[in-house]
Amino acid sequence: MGLQSVYVEKGVLQDTLSFNGVTLLTYEIEYPVFRSFRYRTCMPKINWYYRKRAAYFQRYCRKVLFPMAVKQYQNDVANGFPIRAYEAIQVFKVTYQKDCIVSLYSDQYQYTGGAHGNTTRSSETWNLETCRQLSLNRLVFCPPDMKTFILAEVEAQIKIEPELYFEDYPALIRETFNRNQFYCTREGLVVYYQQYDIAPYASGIREFLIPYSDCVSDPVTLCAVS
Repeated sequence: MGLQSVYVEKGVLQDTLSFNGVTLLTYEIEYPVFRSFRYRTCMPKINWYYRKRAAYFQRYCRKVLFPMAVKQYQNDVANGFPIRAYEAIQVFKVTYQKDCIVSLYSDQYQYTGGAHGNTTRSSETWNLETCRQLSLNRLVFCPPDMKTFILAEVEAQIKIEPELYFEDYPALIRETFNRNQFYCTREGLVVYYQQYDIAPYASGIREFLIPYSDCVSDPVTLCAVS
């Protein structure tokens, strides 16, 4: 069944919030909605997961960001400063979809004034047969251990263009490593670091592709044989 076994649609929560007739916050929150007959028992759980997270971000926009924008607006008006509207955006990308595996990431962008906004990434890789997320430990079992192997791969790739990173990147890649920050592609798994973790803002979210090998498993191998 392969790619035909799972379909993904886009759900959206969006609004424009104003104060005194002035637009102070716009948000547009995209989230995945999965459809599958083959994995129909799992779909409600996964869809609830993403719908709940989108609703949480929406509440944050309305209850936290908007009051912040109003306060900023009042201060700017009082001091004759330019009015700057806040913005919040969430987008997602499915990076791997084969048999019982779906992997994706979501980027949340927030602009609250200043020179630029900030983006935070989260990701999940699902086994639709078990309806559970896969961990790095299930996919990487290279010697001497998973973390040491991945950090060595990351450091080797950074050395190709070290000017993109902070000078103390050897320490930072260890201090800010997060085993939940990965997603899968057809070529391999991608480990990533958030903005500012190991590089300046201009370098963005840094990604490191680790190809599948004898000790880095393609997640589809974890699907039961039909």
